[in-house]
Formats: sequence, C-alpha cells, structure tokens
Amino acid sequence: MKALYKVRMIPELNERSRQIFRTIVDAYLSGGDPVGSRTLAQMSGMNLSPATIRNVMADLEAAGLLYAPHTSAGRLPTAQGLRLYIDGLMEVGNLTDDERHQIEAQCRTNDQSMAQMMERAGSMLAGLSAGAGIVIAPKTDKPVSQVQFVQLDEGRVLVVLVMQDGTIENRVMAVPGDFYPAALVSASNYLNERLAGRTIKSVREQVLAEIHSNRAQLDAISSALVQQGLALPSSEASQGHIIIRGQSRLLEDVKAIEDLERARLLFAALEEQETIARLLEATSDAEGIQIFIGTESKTFQHSGWSMVMSPYRSGEGQMIGAIGVIGPTRINYGRIIPIVDYTSKVMGKLLGSQNGS
Repeated sequence: MKALYKVRMIPELNERSRQIFRTIVDAYLSGGDPVGSRTLAQMSGMNLSPATIRNVMADLEAAGLLYAPHTSAGRLPTAQGLRLYIDGLMEVGNLTDDERHQIEAQCRTNDQSMAQMMERAGSMLAGLSAGAGIVIAPKTDKPVSQVQFVQLDEGRVLVVLVMQDGTIENRVMAVPGDFYPAALVSASNYLNERLAGRTIKSVREQVLAEIHSNRAQLDAISSALVQQGLALPSSEASQGHIIIRGQSRLLEDVKAIEDLERARLLFAALEEQETIARLLEATSDAEGIQIFIGTESKTFQHSGWSMVMSPYRSGEGQMIGAIGVIGPTRINYGRIIPIVDYTSKVMGKLLGSQNGS
C-alpha cells in the first residue's frame, strides 16, 4: 500500500537482521513483552540457533534499535527501533468497504453541528483503535450569519454572533450609561448588511474605513457600538479547542506505578491550551499522516506514548484542524494509520461543505 506518511531515512539491515528485528517488534506490538532468543528461534522460521540470534540481537542493540529492560530478559524495540519499523518495515493494511461506510456514517449525521461531528469522530476513532481519539479544531474566523446587540443591564451589552455552521458565540461588552436602545438596532442592522456570510476579520477593515470617512450613515453611539463589537476578543472556542474521547482506554495498558504517572502527565498535557497550538503546528505542513513516538513529540516530552495524527483540510486545501489517536507505544500502527487517514479525508469533505453552504 502506498505510504500515507512521510518516510524517513533508515539504516541498512541485511535480510537476516531485518527479519529478526521485524519479528521482535511484531511480538512487542502484539503482547508488549520482551522476546528472548529461544522464543525468537521458534517464531522466526529462519532455522537459526539461539546463539546466532543472540549475536544479531546484540548488533541491533548496539545500533540503538533494541534494548533489554532487565539483564537476563529478552529485547524490546527502542523509540528509534519503532521509527525504523514504521517507516521501512511495517505493512499498512487497507480498510474494508464496511469500515469505510462505518466511518462515513459516524461522521455524517443529519442536523448535527460541527462540534457534534467532531465529538462523534473522536468517539469513533477511540472505538476502532483501542486508543484515545483526539480531534483538534484550530483558531478560526468563521463566517457569520447574523449579529445582534442585546442590552443586558445598564452599562452592559451582549453581542450574539450566529455562525453559518450553526454555532453561536456570545460576547459581553461595556457601554456608556447614556446610550439609547435604538442604537443597538442600528448597529445590528448595519453589520448584518455587510457580513452576510463573511467573516468579521474580512469586513473589519471595510467597516472601519466607512466609519472614519463618515460613509457609514451611523450616529456616534451606533458607530461606537460597531467598532467596539468588532474589536472584542473571540470566545475560547474560536481560539481552538481539543476533543478527547476514550481516555480510559489509555489506563488499560498500565502495569506499574510509573505507567500510571505517565498517564497522569499525559492527561494533564492534553488539558493545556498550549497543547493545541503544538499539535496543530506539528501537523499543519503535513500532506498526510504524522506519527510521533515517545519523546519525538514536544507536546508530552516523556516516553511511553505514541500519537498518529493527520490534518483535515477543506476542498481548497486549507487546514481546518487535526485528528488522530493517542495510545501506548505498542498501538497497532498498521491498522490505525489507514483509519486516521480516511477519517481525516471524510472530516475535511464534510466540514468543508458545511463552511461553504
């Protein structure tokens, strides 16, 4: 199958070393346990003695691809070894028609908002991958369908923004005590005439130019309301948010106290706003799947976890967000990669059509 992600340069291995290494990693991904030379001699089907296999394993360890968790134990792949396996030795499977239809059905539901679609996609990824599904929406400047200024009490006005995708943003701003209600209606009508499916960012310069040149046909109070409303900061949701489903699955692989601490650190990292920016930055320039193993990701800065991420884009190629799976380093990469890749394409198509409607 054609690679869905950027393949890195990998060291050269002869066929015997390659087969032994692949067998060790396959066993690790299946069970998570170290593999010894006697077990490997039975598994590899190469008709090699345990002594010969130990020599090859020692060479692979010297190359930084394997390590021994205990003195007399078998070997496990290092993060570098997993990277070699993923980029050069792993076989990525194809999705069945039923799996494709299931992904499309989970993402496409009538009358659902963009937020609901993202929630369903995250839950679906968690269910299919046995990891945690993660969906990230970046900072956006959404097209506005309607804006309304509503008086809350003396000195405060609520700005209600109804977006084209059905979401609603509420912003509160302070106003002078001597303004009159008719100014709210005037300001609302003025902005609605100019927005009409455009973003606030795209009309801000035009509106301010009209006001400053006295072409806006607004009185002083209505003009002040319009300018103040345009200058209000966006809600937290429009700054980018992260949806995570299936966190409990990450605890199913915990076998020791140190594993529990790694899980706690992971959960804490995923709650930070900075995490969103880092994940989006890491996937923004990617044409396909990005795979981060352990400390390769600046997001978590500790070992034990892997992340398979892909951007989802509009029909014009503009990045809308990112979607993926987080799990222990022995997640089933060969299965998860095509699931994440296809889901990102479905998400991009559906969200792109929503934004364009």
